[in-house]
Amino acid sequence: MIRSLVARGSVFALAFVLSGCALTLDSSHLGVPVSLAGTAARPDSGASFRVTKHAVYMLLGLVPVAQPNLEDVLGGQVGAGTRITNLRIRVRSRWSDLLVTGLTLGLVVPRSVTFEGVVVGE
Repeated sequence: MIRSLVARGSVFALAFVLSGCALTLDSSHLGVPVSLAGTAARPDSGASFRVTKHAVYMLLGLVPVAQPNLEDVLGGQVGAGTRITNLRIRVRSRWSDLLVTGLTLGLVVPRSVTFEGVVVGE
């Protein structure tokens, strides 16, 4: 009985911990077309951009405190009659992020989020 309860509790705790540090990005409210890839036959030419923002989580990544807003990041890159192609979003832990996580014993967990893409005029 107790082993069954511990096993179920362990599975629940593992599922809860693995759901931490989740970053949800939605481009439906940007107002401009966004694609993750351009056409292979004719690569898009335009102004490339690269912006790095930081997401911050608490309690081993379970509680999101600050997440980069996709509208703010990409909204500053586009204007009327433009679109974004070849959008790539990388979420990673830099050495400084790992240092902060280690020094705070997992209380504060920062992540670096890099947005890269090409702004193409229509």
